[in-house]
Amino acid sequence: MKNLHYICKHIYILYAMNMKNFLKNSNTAFVLYTLLAAVIAGLIIFAVVFFWLKSYTRHGVETRVPQICGMYVEEAQLTLSQQGLKMEIIDSTYSKKVPLGTIVEQNPPAEANVKPGRTVYVIMNARSHRMVPLPELHDVSYRQAEATLNAMGLKVENIRYEPSEYRDLVLDVRAAGESVEAGTRLQEGTGVTLVVGQGRGSAETFVPDLQGKTLAGARATLLAQKLIVGAVNYDEQPNAEEEETQTFYVYDQKPKGGQWLMEGSHIDLYLSTDPEKKPDNTVSEEEEFF
Repeated sequence: MKNLHYICKHIYILYAMNMKNFLKNSNTAFVLYTLLAAVIAGLIIFAVVFFWLKSYTRHGVETRVPQICGMYVEEAQLTLSQQGLKMEIIDSTYSKKVPLGTIVEQNPPAEANVKPGRTVYVIMNARSHRMVPLPELHDVSYRQAEATLNAMGLKVENIRYEPSEYRDLVLDVRAAGESVEAGTRLQEGTGVTLVVGQGRGSAETFVPDLQGKTLAGARATLLAQKLIVGAVNYDEQPNAEEEETQTFYVYDQKPKGGQWLMEGSHIDLYLSTDPEKKPDNTVSEEEEFF
């Protein structure tokens, strides 16, 4: 036991002497002091950053996201601001199941715990009813027309029968008592009246002069006389875009105005973009002969 104590004491003395000699070396001491200073500086920086981040991120401070789905946008903004939160609308949709202008979806969801100042992203329902274009329904069976209108969010409120050469074909579409042309945008849910053919009438009606009227005006005038539009001819065939954007006027018709025809008869129309255009009344020798 004494020998072990003697050996340990001897080793300690040798270690102390060697360490003393080691520290006497200036280069070695400089390296050690530099390393020690670097370690201390690193610890200080780490402590500063740690406490700064804790303060900056409000570690442990949270707020609960309120339920804003179903609220109007202005109401939702006020509710979130009272909780120290922000709101951003990222999209809109259209639904008939919820009021217009209300929130339909939010992220983060209600009851989620978030940091103060967090932005809640929402999807809102449109503020106005959807507008749908009226499809082309002339000469379509009224059952097919009704199905098409229902699929687009429009509804048939009434079916009115007028004399026509063909039965059960749509002659006109009316909204609020006025004829509506294909492509006209109507509010979803609007009710329309379909004017449907019931076959030729048994009485005669006077053919009006349609020169200078638009196609819509001519159609309405003929329907008032229980006549319908037949073939539509253009002096210069328009393309699809021109047909939608330009206004065409009747410059000729067959049969001519002033005659008497059976109710439900067709009147062919000749159209031009020139409202002053007149019909060509020259008659060929062959037509004059007959």
